[in-house]
Amino acid sequence: MIELLDGFPDNVIAVNCSGHVTKRDYEDVLIPAVTRTLKAHEKARLYYRVGPEFDAIDPGAVLEDVSVGISHLSRWERVAVITNVEWIRLAVRAFAFLIPGPAKFFAIEEEPQAREWIATS
Repeated sequence: MIELLDGFPDNVIAVNCSGHVTKRDYEDVLIPAVTRTLKAHEKARLYYRVGPEFDAIDPGAVLEDVSVGISHLSRWERVAVITNVEWIRLAVRAFAFLIPGPAKFFAIEEEPQAREWIATS
């Protein structure tokens, strides 16, 4: 499941992934949030939290993730990935060179620092 998180500036798309993440989660939650944010702002920031309650991600969701990232490639200003799930850190690092702005990784225990970093201009 993907859920939107509150308490972030309006140019930040903040999500939490928990349980089983599906393609439908991307279609119903993440993609509409990205579309709304990019209508209002030239560039967007992504706060992507994958906590210890995360189980798995469907292959279709992985494809949606890559598609969302690439289709708006030049419009990502900054990306924060907050997780202790090592394979997710590695997967995001593999594509981080495509993001025009900085991408930074935080452990779950560093969540306050991640929130501060994503909101800082």
